[in-house]
Amino acid sequence: MTEKKGLFSRLREGLFKSREHMSVAMEAAVQDDRPIDEDFYDDLLDALILSDMGAPCATEAIDRLRERVKAEHLRYAPQAKEALKGILVEMLEVEKPALHWPMVTLMVGVNGVGKTTTIGKLALRFQGLGRTIILCAADTFRAAAAEQLQVWADRARCPIVRHKEGADPAGVVFDGIKAAKARNADLLIVDTAGRLHNKKNLMDEMEKMRRVIDREYPEATVRCLLVVDATTGQNGLAQARAFREAAGINGIVLTKLDGTAKGGIAFSIVRELGVPVMYVGVGEGIEDLQSFNAREFVDALFE
Repeated sequence: MTEKKGLFSRLREGLFKSREHMSVAMEAAVQDDRPIDEDFYDDLLDALILSDMGAPCATEAIDRLRERVKAEHLRYAPQAKEALKGILVEMLEVEKPALHWPMVTLMVGVNGVGKTTTIGKLALRFQGLGRTIILCAADTFRAAAAEQLQVWADRARCPIVRHKEGADPAGVVFDGIKAAKARNADLLIVDTAGRLHNKKNLMDEMEKMRRVIDREYPEATVRCLLVVDATTGQNGLAQARAFREAAGINGIVLTKLDGTAKGGIAFSIVRELGVPVMYVGVGEGIEDLQSFNAREFVDALFE
């Protein structure tokens, strides 16, 4: 119980910016004796947009609330607020894919979102569950990317496959698969380039890596996780669109929910991609990468 409350506390602290922007508008909207009318819906819509949820997503939430208010014969604002919280939880609750081993996880995202750190935390997380991990440094375009991943490999005490800077990423993946097979590893985590010369270049590289995996490791489950910096707000949605086209996305990792984030972006990305948020980063510590829980996330936005 203490650990769970600790996580909620860190998540609540991380979402203070969204809550701060929402709170005044939300409190004004949901006064105890306020009736549910058009002005109420307008005020509630403004409050959601202030959380950086985005107008299309906020509008959808309010439309669903209108339907629920009518169906359940709700009369007052506080009742509608509780109904809205339930709707927001539903909007985030996308079924998470089951874990099947062996697995290759491709980590994608623009530079600076915390991708390498997330890889290290995931490695330690799965090690704690008794799984064997190999890291693969396929971001060969960014200076020192492999060195940064090496630090996490050393910390997690797991093998790493790396080539020199500028090497063919698909070639690094090929060698990573060989190592994973030779060591009978459960999970191969692949760091990929976050910024190439253009989107076509990125798509070509991702397609080459996927072809290598499909050909050399057909028995492996492949998933692609997009790492998004929660502090970037709606820019994160543009990133999600680009990587969906380039890589295909199975899940989201939302990082940097540790004090300045406007967490409403989670709703827009889930709505846009139709894939679940798998993990959230609520701090710098290893234990601060946590499985995503939609109810806790929504509660942290409001409380």
